[in-house]
Amino acid sequence: MKNTTLLLSLLLASAAFADDKKPAKPAKDTKKPSIEICFVLDTTGSMSGLIAGAKQKIWSVANMMISGKPTPKIKIGLIGYRDKTDAYITKTYPLSEDIDDIYAKLTAFQAQGGGDTPEAVNQALHEAVHKMKWSKSRDVLKIIFLVGDAPPHMDYKQDVKYPVTCEQAAKADIIINTIQCGRMASTTPIWKEIAGKAEGKFNQILQDGGVLAMATPFDKEIAEHNVALNATVTGYGTVVMQKAAVAKARSAEAAPKEAAADRATYFLRSASPSLKSAPVISGGGDLTELLANKKLDIKDIEEKKLPENVRKMKPKEREDYLKKQVEDRNKAQAELKGLLKKRADFIAKKNAELKKAGKLKGFDAKVQNLIREQAAPKGIAY
Repeated sequence: MKNTTLLLSLLLASAAFADDKKPAKPAKDTKKPSIEICFVLDTTGSMSGLIAGAKQKIWSVANMMISGKPTPKIKIGLIGYRDKTDAYITKTYPLSEDIDDIYAKLTAFQAQGGGDTPEAVNQALHEAVHKMKWSKSRDVLKIIFLVGDAPPHMDYKQDVKYPVTCEQAAKADIIINTIQCGRMASTTPIWKEIAGKAEGKFNQILQDGGVLAMATPFDKEIAEHNVALNATVTGYGTVVMQKAAVAKARSAEAAPKEAAADRATYFLRSASPSLKSAPVISGGGDLTELLANKKLDIKDIEEKKLPENVRKMKPKEREDYLKKQVEDRNKAQAELKGLLKKRADFIAKKNAELKKAGKLKGFDAKVQNLIREQAAPKGIAY
C-alpha cells in the first residue's frame, strides 16, 4: 500500500512538472493580410471619360488599399472588354504585385468601338473569375469591380451567362461589385442582379466617371523630387529587367502630377518598417534599392547584370557612383516624405468638404468606399 501511494505521488509530481514545462503557445500569426482586386472595364467609345479618370486614380486607389491596418499585400488585375465586332473582345492582364506594370497596361487602353449597345460582359466576367489566379484562401479579400454602361449580349450561344459565373464566384469567395456609368435603363437591373448574386454592391455614377482632379500647393515640388528619385534607379539583372526598371521610372515622370504623387505615397506606405529605403519602382530590378536596404553588398555585384554605362566604369568610379545613387535616394525620400504628408492632409480636408457637399461620388470614391466596407470582415481596418 505504501509503495502504491508513493508511486501515485511520484506520478502526480511528474505530471505537475510536465505541465510547468509545457511549451509556450506559438506566437500569434503575423502574416500580412491580402487584397486581390480585378477591374473589369468596358473600353468602348462611350467610356472615354471613365477610362481617363481610372488612369488618373489607379494609384490613388492602390494608395488607399495599402493604408489598411495591418498593412495588406496587394495584387491588381485588369480586363478590358468590348465586343465581337471590335478590335478585341477582351484584353486580360493577370493579378500582379507590380502595380507599375498594371498602370502601364491601363494607360495603354483607349476607349473605342462599340455601337450595338450590348457588350461582351459575359465573357469578360467569366475570364475575371476563371483566368485570374485568385488565392484559394478565404482569408484573402477577393473583389471584382465590373464597370460599364451597357448590358451583356445574351444571344451569344458559346458564352457562359452571368448568373452561372456569379454563382461560381460566390462559391470561390469572390465578391463582384458593379458600377454603372450613366443611366441606361436596360443595364441597371442586370448590374444589380450581378452584384446581388455575387455578394457585392451596385453603384451608379456619371457617364464620364465623375472623377475629380485634386491639385495641391505641393504638386510642383513633389514632381521635382519624383524626378530626382527616378534618376536614382539603376537597372540590375537581365537586359529585359534593366530596360523594364528604366521604363517604369520614365513612365512615372510622364504620369499626371496627381498620379505621380499618389504613386510615391504608395511606395512609402508599402515599404516594410525594417527597410531603410522605400522602393521607387515595383517589380524589382533596381540595384539602388538592393544596396540601400543592404540586400546586396557592392562587392557582391555581378558585372554582367549591370547596365552598360555602369559596367564600363572603373571599380572605384563605380563604387562612388553607386554610393552617390543611394545617398541621393535617401535624401530625396526624406524630403519627399514631409511633402507627401502635407499633401495628404490637404486632400483629406478637401475630401471632407466635398463629401459634406455631396460631391464625392466619382469612380474612385465608390471603389475606395466598397473596399473599406468589404475589408472589415477580413480583419483589415481603414
